Amino acid sequence: MYLKYYNLSEFPFSITPDPRFLYWTDQHREAFDYLLYGIQSRKGFIAFTGEVGSGKTTLCRAVLSSLGEDVATALLLNPSLSETQLLRSMLNDFGLPVQGRDRLAYIETLNEFLLSKNREGANVALVIDEAQNLSPQIMEQVRLLSNLETDQHKLIQIVLCGQPELDARLNRSDLRQLRQRITVRFRLDPLTRDDISPYIQHRLHVAGSDGRLIFEESALREIHKYAQGSPRLVNAVCDGALMAGYVDRTRAIGAGHVKRAIKLLGGPSA
Repeated sequence: MYLKYYNLSEFPFSITPDPRFLYWTDQHREAFDYLLYGIQSRKGFIAFTGEVGSGKTTLCRAVLSSLGEDVATALLLNPSLSETQLLRSMLNDFGLPVQGRDRLAYIETLNEFLLSKNREGANVALVIDEAQNLSPQIMEQVRLLSNLETDQHKLIQIVLCGQPELDARLNRSDLRQLRQRITVRFRLDPLTRDDISPYIQHRLHVAGSDGRLIFEESALREIHKYAQGSPRLVNAVCDGALMAGYVDRTRAIGAGHVKRAIKLLGGPSA
């Protein structure tokens, strides 16, 4: 609705995990490097955690898109699956034929695929998002996947991506076998106050802003106060503030516009 007024080519604050909009703080760059290292070095299990809306999925997509053609990838977004459904989803995402509902047949198909890729000198990476919601049975099935290996290499690299509750779950005694196999860990912290302005400007630039649309310092203070460093909340409030600015026919977004957006989001209006 406000795109034409602000001369934007697309919505800058969509909450979809589009890697083009990823703002590279030092921490995001470090997380990217750790994930890439874990996959390329065939470390097996990688744990990547962060608060709700911190940008974990976007960063994982950026990692997967940066891998070469010699790495087959899969991204599972729904952790609420049975063991058989998990394997079936993996095979589907890897583009493998799926027949029947035999879990052992699925594992055999997956193992043949992994061995074939290994013979080709290729690697395989699987990202499981929202991994904190995996049931104990699924956690065990995921651990067993790490048994698919050769004397030299892990045949599949598994990134467990989830909220901080994932760390707590992995510290449980009944998951110690899985915990001991995790060789790379990284936790993504919220954006800092100094990150807010460049984060917003980056997204505006990607969306085609000509520089005339600005967020005033007072607006930035209110955004940080409300969002507490969560990129998802920053996006939500900025989108609402742009709408408020459009209603007022201004390209200078101030504290008042942000407060109106926060009120519509169900937060305090002052």
